[in-house]
Amino acid sequence: MKTKKQKKNRFKIVLNEPTGETSGCKVIEDTETGINYLYHFDEFGGGLTVLIDEEGEPLIAPEK
Repeated sequence: MKTKKQKKNRFKIVLNEPTGETSGCKVIEDTETGINYLYHFDEFGGGLTVLIDEEGEPLIAPEK
């Protein structure tokens, strides 16, 4: 019997910060590219944007 290879999650939450009872911000890292995204949500919905560095390039997590 073949066993399935466990799939690694592509995205991981590196920061989860509530800003209210029904709102907050999360920084999400793409584990394949290292690019970081900011997700903000509240009771009305949410939005996602790429984080950028001083030169306007995507913010990439440091290699481990």
